[in-house]
Amino acid sequence: MQSEVYSGLKKIPFLATLPSDALQVLASKAKAVKFLKQEVIITEGDETHSLYIILSGKVRVFSTDNKSKEVTLLIQETGSYFGEIALLSDEPRSASVLALEKTLCGIISKHDFIQWLTLHPEVAISLLGVLSEKIRALTQKVKQLALSNVYERTIKVLNDMARPYGDMYIITARPTQYELATMVGSSREMINKIMQELVKGGYIILEEKTLIIEKKLPASW
Repeated sequence: MQSEVYSGLKKIPFLATLPSDALQVLASKAKAVKFLKQEVIITEGDETHSLYIILSGKVRVFSTDNKSKEVTLLIQETGSYFGEIALLSDEPRSASVLALEKTLCGIISKHDFIQWLTLHPEVAISLLGVLSEKIRALTQKVKQLALSNVYERTIKVLNDMARPYGDMYIITARPTQYELATMVGSSREMINKIMQELVKGGYIILEEKTLIIEKKLPASW
């Protein structure tokens, strides 16, 4: 498990340039925890302060308003991480995290991380840069929700998730219509209608777990 945590830490931008021995020490402090499909890993408002590295599986990060309406902030898979904001703050969790399938996480407590950080203070500067980028991305998402329509928000999410594959772009673990709806702040019915039109127009191909973008998605609908 430690080797898997080490590999995960190497993929984290603010840790990637550190010497191997320093990362090995940090990896040794991780605790492996399994989560079942649809199990809540973190609840918004929790007073927990640990870093989570996804060793296998997939999670949904989301926020809920006082009417229990959910907005998905992002979907994360193996090799990614969450909870880094809590490492430098005593504030409650700002979002919830749900396992979308069986998920294994390596968890490093804030106490262990801070002790390790005192030996590698240069990491703090990089971490602040990562947090600034995350705040910028969330600000942009709020702006999109306020200023763009459902179709525009949908194609923005699809384009952001897609990766080049030859002459096409592909989403290897495409979100469900419900997940996509919560990501763009819409109803599942509206997302279903948009996806059907994109399929009819020959813009996308939907397979069991993948979505292929065959040609540039129209800017407006």
